[in-house]
Amino acid sequence: MDNKPQEPIHSRVELNREKHNKKKKVQIIIGIVLVLFLGLGIYAGSVYLKAKNAFDKTYDPKTAVKQDSFSGKEPFNILLLGTDTGAFGRKEVRGNSDTMILVTVNLAKKKLSLMSIPRDTMARMIGTDSFSVHKINAAYNIGGAKMAMQTTSKVLNVPIKYYISMNMGGMRKIVDGVGGVTVTPPLTFTYDGYTFTKGKTVHLNGNQALAYSRMRYDDPKGDYGRQLRQREVIMSVLEHALSFNTLKNLDSILGSVSTSLRTNLTFDSMVKISKNYRKCTNNMSSDYLHGVGAMIGDASYQVMSDRELQRTSNIVRNDLGLDSMDIDNNETYQNSMNSQFNWNSGDSNQVYYIYDPHTDELWNGDRAY
Repeated sequence: MDNKPQEPIHSRVELNREKHNKKKKVQIIIGIVLVLFLGLGIYAGSVYLKAKNAFDKTYDPKTAVKQDSFSGKEPFNILLLGTDTGAFGRKEVRGNSDTMILVTVNLAKKKLSLMSIPRDTMARMIGTDSFSVHKINAAYNIGGAKMAMQTTSKVLNVPIKYYISMNMGGMRKIVDGVGGVTVTPPLTFTYDGYTFTKGKTVHLNGNQALAYSRMRYDDPKGDYGRQLRQREVIMSVLEHALSFNTLKNLDSILGSVSTSLRTNLTFDSMVKISKNYRKCTNNMSSDYLHGVGAMIGDASYQVMSDRELQRTSNIVRNDLGLDSMDIDNNETYQNSMNSQFNWNSGDSNQVYYIYDPHTDELWNGDRAY
């Protein structure tokens, strides 16, 4: 018997399901590209020149920051932004960032930390001419990577200088370019037409790896179980990326990167990161900003309590080697003005109001994003 999952027959229902689950794909893409970025390394000679040419095309001068003093050894944050532009017929230039993950890398601790930020998080847009509140994923659509970094930085009270944004276009080639991934399913399940058997080690291509990583509702551990499978896939990508066999597919991988990724990290900084931080991928931790469902106007949001904002800020600052600081921003201000809000009600239809901090009056601005 062939131990590879059978290729599915794509029906209209399956294609619609694929579109419905595109946001989950983006999150997996981010993890894989991140590990590939840190784990592949920059080789010498002609390969070095190919890598430089590919990554030079990803450089975004509009959000450039001075990197002359970047040694590649100090702790730093990178905001990862995942978009599905270019997929399923979407033609937006930017679109909203469906996935946002703040990555903290600390060489001294040999640690890489991932802090996921819910796309529906209520946040003040930083960098606009006037007061404006939207879901945090709209920052990228409104003001590009610069606004996304500034807004996230203000919400969590942490410094953010660098970003990497990516779309779904290069996913399949990247996974297939490293020769696929090898996994051992912890349970038996079928998802998107692929069947996986508990305890049976299989080698997956890009499409199969996505299906394996995305299933949640049939897993007794829920989202936690999905995270474990995602980590298994990511670590397998890293293992294969570090192998010599990956070099033969490097042109395909780099071609995918050059068309699907944008960043304000220079190639020289990437080389330093690749050389100095690869060991950090052996010590990865993940967390996420825990929100409470609420209605703002006619839209569903995630609002964060002061305690949760402080907890998350403390974690990231500690990973950076910074002292904790009391959170004092628009989000804590809005919480203080919503004294009627019951954080423990469990009612996601509970109303949450936005106030203009200049007047302390209700704000009725546009929340179309």
